[in-house]
Amino acid sequence: MDIVDVFGGYVDKFSQTSPSRARWLLRTGWSVQKLRQKMTTDKMLIPADRYLAELMMNTMIRPLKKPDQSAIVSIFTPCELLQEVGLNPYNVEGFSCYLAGTHIERGCIQQAENSGLSETLCSYHKTFLGAAEKGLLPKPKCIVYTNLVCDANLVTFRKLSELFDVPTFAIDVPMQQNEDNVKYVADQLRELAKFLEKQTGKTIDIERVKQRVARTKQTMKNYDVFQKKRADKYIPSDLVSPLYAGMTGNILLGTEEEQKYTQMLLHDVEQAPAAKGKRIYWMHTIPYWSAAVAKQLRFREDAQIVGCELAHNYPQDLEFDPEQPFEAMAKRMVYHALNGSIKRRIETGIYHAKQAGADGAVWFAHWGCKHTLGGAQIAKRMFEEAGIPLLILDGDGCDRSHGGEGQTATRLGAFLEMLGGAEHE
Repeated sequence: MDIVDVFGGYVDKFSQTSPSRARWLLRTGWSVQKLRQKMTTDKMLIPADRYLAELMMNTMIRPLKKPDQSAIVSIFTPCELLQEVGLNPYNVEGFSCYLAGTHIERGCIQQAENSGLSETLCSYHKTFLGAAEKGLLPKPKCIVYTNLVCDANLVTFRKLSELFDVPTFAIDVPMQQNEDNVKYVADQLRELAKFLEKQTGKTIDIERVKQRVARTKQTMKNYDVFQKKRADKYIPSDLVSPLYAGMTGNILLGTEEEQKYTQMLLHDVEQAPAAKGKRIYWMHTIPYWSAAVAKQLRFREDAQIVGCELAHNYPQDLEFDPEQPFEAMAKRMVYHALNGSIKRRIETGIYHAKQAGADGAVWFAHWGCKHTLGGAQIAKRMFEEAGIPLLILDGDGCDRSHGGEGQTATRLGAFLEMLGGAEHE
């Protein structure tokens, strides 16, 4: 039996009888995995992505070690203010990925459904909620979330607030892109600053927040430049690094660690060999656990992922002024590519796919994400009108029990063959 299955089995077993013991085991196991990663990280990865794996693991372990210094957040919550009061982001989607990587997501999902959640709710959110209901997740200091993009947020964070009985702050982001809505959200962020000061007893220094937002801006610029430069370079890819980039490129914006990652990317791309094979831009989440997808895209020279929407989800013309930090953070939310009509999201995806030199794109229609499912056929038409073939793949990004592995392998293999990048397997 696989060691991960054995480990996950014990975590799941203890979560039913001794949640504190299960949390200790989870924290210990992830800490051991962090050490193992440091000693045996796959040398196929560029140094920046090896650093990213460690950075992501640290981000997951911190809430388990110091939950009273953590805040549960939705993925697109601006976290610069939380950083300033010493709160670590405790993220639903990221944490659920790691729970799935530990092979315990099915029990958590079943727990959530048994408590009344719909089978059609996003599996990332059900995994997190189920783990919380089992007592596997520690109580945070507070909760901060937004309604941006994901309608599951409105269910998930309300239930988490009731379950943990901690102070909660919700940021309402209107769908229309205009300066009145930027001001509306900026005023909420000013209230968030007061909320965080009250919860932590710490004072937020606006000058330091300006520095963090300036670091955010530079980090985003670095990543954008990297994506342009990788268009004629070969960067070996796996399935988790694009997801790590998508996660840290949201919740860790403003940190020195995330800026360092993008600086390393700029160095690594200069050392990379010339591009080879066909290149895929990935829209939405990647089913990292899928053997079928890994077979077609992991570390292949003739077919590689050259970008993921979640890591690069802002329009190319987005500008903001760090000297007005609340407005700057608000503008990132209001003008986010996934906010508003599906057309904005698709146009931004097409721009970034072309920027990275993609030969084709995959629109992963993750079950439970209505925004993605509803826009699939529109995306196919718009991408192909722009000269980029697009494959719509259906499946689940978190729940490995969904099935369909053989069909996924066949469809993805045929798509790569059509692009001329791989033999059909």
